[in-house]
Amino acid sequence: MEFPEDLKYTEEHEWVLPEDDLVAVGITDYAQDALGDVVFVELPEVGVVLEAGKAFGVVESVKAVSDIYAPLSGEVVEINEELPDTPELINTSPYEDGWMIKIKVTDPGEVEDLMDAEAYQAFLEEE
Repeated sequence: MEFPEDLKYTEEHEWVLPEDDLVAVGITDYAQDALGDVVFVELPEVGVVLEAGKAFGVVESVKAVSDIYAPLSGEVVEINEELPDTPELINTSPYEDGWMIKIKVTDPGEVEDLMDAEAYQAFLEEE
């Protein structure tokens, strides 16, 4: 399993890639593996304001339907237009092609509250 060092992670298995005042968000390799084959993704519309810790979308797999939670507060400025037609990108490329949304973060300091790769791996070992 991969845990890229340049990402931040949540206990709900989302990843965050900071890019100036924007962050890209997706689900981790661990999460996609646990879900199995992803068959459907529901994402918010551009312009929706998210609150950290609240659900913003849904991933449906052959095993389960799971909410996806906002790791940070802010406005959705872009969604991955590929995912509705090719949700399997979440399985094949969770950190690159399988990104879900980009958020203009309300408080960039929130990023520092997320786990780094090492802390996320330690968290998984405790689960």
